[in-house]
Amino acid sequence: QVQFVESGGGSVQAGGSLRLSCVASGDTFSMIHIGWFRQAPGKQRELVAAISRGGTTNYADSVTGRFTISRDNAENTVYLQMNSLKPEDTAVYYCNTETDFLRLIVEGSRGSWGQGTQVTVSS
Repeated sequence: QVQFVESGGGSVQAGGSLRLSCVASGDTFSMIHIGWFRQAPGKQRELVAAISRGGTTNYADSVTGRFTISRDNAENTVYLQMNSLKPEDTAVYYCNTETDFLRLIVEGSRGSWGQGTQVTVSS
């Protein structure tokens, strides 16, 4: 089972930027679809952005135009560039995978979750 380690979170002011990284274990990275998720206190985990093994991307409406997901298969890493951050982006951010890209987008991931990385945006 692929495991992920997220990093790059921090505290920024509204309007700032952060770049999150997610490194995956194993040698099947290029074959998997990956999503960035977030969970704010008292809220359900939600998909923020997803990238297929072929490079197709999908974004939540709330982040479209501000966030960009990308992947580097040589480094087993997926990135989330977050610009124009808002206080409502405050959450713990996680990455995970699912066998089917549409299922990843619609239903989320059935994989186990790592510790995530905290993003805090102040107004």
